[in-house]
Amino acid sequence: MKDWLESRVDQVFIGRVRLMLPDGEATGIFKAAAGGPVRLTPTGLEGDEQADLRHHGGVDKALHHYPVEHYAVMAQEWPQCADMLGAGVLGENISTRGMIEHEVCIGDVFRVGGARVQVSQPRSPCWKIDRRLKVDNASRFVEAAGITGWYYRVLEPGMIAAGDSIELLERPNAWLSLAHYWDEVMAHRPDPLSLRRIAAAPGLAADKAQRWAERADWLDAHAG
Repeated sequence: MKDWLESRVDQVFIGRVRLMLPDGEATGIFKAAAGGPVRLTPTGLEGDEQADLRHHGGVDKALHHYPVEHYAVMAQEWPQCADMLGAGVLGENISTRGMIEHEVCIGDVFRVGGARVQVSQPRSPCWKIDRRLKVDNASRFVEAAGITGWYYRVLEPGMIAAGDSIELLERPNAWLSLAHYWDEVMAHRPDPLSLRRIAAAPGLAADKAQRWAERADWLDAHAG
């Protein structure tokens, strides 16, 4: 894994809540490229909306980052979708090339344009990906392949735009890449000590820290 990262924002995406056919479920997964700089606030980009605020949005999911490279993986898996698979399709806010889950760690602090952000957690894929792509179990594939993207919390609001540099400022958990995080927490029977170490990692979203600490307690209580 690189001990430093410097990349660039290829595109910024925002979108309003709309209905997803055929069920008419409200969703914010449909995004369009922003025409210019957008202000990033503590709860997300101005002009961007989420339908299910229990699972999307909020201070620990203010900005969704997705590597464009992952769409080639999906296109190979589902050639019938290849024409539609490209930046912005999974509802991400920023798209880049050259930053993937093996190189980004929980707690990393980046300067993105005029804002300062911190990696809080990976994205947990949901059924809306299946509906968006019209592929059964697409979300399970994305999760199993570890191509989920990740969320930031906003430490310092500011303007961001396509072409802005992304600079790594701090790395408190060099041992905890997003790929390693997924490997540990998705194991059939995780090591409780590993889960507690993850739960204590600076920068991890509080609800995830609580979840893995409680999981470690349960595993200890049912050992043997």
